[in-house]
Amino acid sequence: MRRALGVLGGLCLGVALSQFPEYAQQYTQRLGGAVDELKVITEEFDASALSGGLTRQQALDRYVASADAFLKDRGVSMERTFLRYGNLRSALAEIQGADALERLKSMPAYLDTEIGSRTLENFKPAVPVTPEGFLYAGAGFLLGYALVSALVTLLTLPFRRRRTKIYHTR
Repeated sequence: MRRALGVLGGLCLGVALSQFPEYAQQYTQRLGGAVDELKVITEEFDASALSGGLTRQQALDRYVASADAFLKDRGVSMERTFLRYGNLRSALAEIQGADALERLKSMPAYLDTEIGSRTLENFKPAVPVTPEGFLYAGAGFLLGYALVSALVTLLTLPFRRRRTKIYHTR
């Protein structure tokens, strides 16, 4: 029974863990789309500033120095946009340069909560047919088997009969 439950636990965790590469791939696609869009906004702003004979920072300073509250707020918003673009671009470069294990280990550190939650909301499970998918499925199976086997052994320990050795003397 322990072995059967261990295999079942291994299969369940293997299937669950095998979905991580697909989630990472879907997340990376969304992140790449966000970076591409923010790049367009950044380049358009920089081009407008340059055509006015200004650097990006000089143009932002004009927004902030304006007496118009709308323009001040727009300047602050653009600064946040540039910061977000830089952060997301760095995260995308990290993800694309990471191997399978690094991506699993580091993913929480550079998950953008908005993009990460939208990816989870729209996540579509997929059959893992890549080496990375098989790696995660295999690791999940082994880990699940070990955990469930250990748990079953621990839970059934009080109900086991002790085997006593009977020595016969002749």
